[in-house]
Amino acid sequence: MEKIITVGLDLAKSTFQVHGIAENGKVLVRRTLRRSQVLPFFRNLQLAW
Repeated sequence: MEKIITVGLDLAKSTFQVHGIAENGKVLVRRTLRRSQVLPFFRNLQLAW
């Protein structure tokens, strides 16, 4: 299973764009989140470290 090594987060007023990239450059996560979803999303995210 590939692991996310880089996370990009585009901040906005009420929605956020999240991108998770693997070591080989493959996009593993591409999601739009509401403000209330951001913390639960990162709590459950499995990173490579």
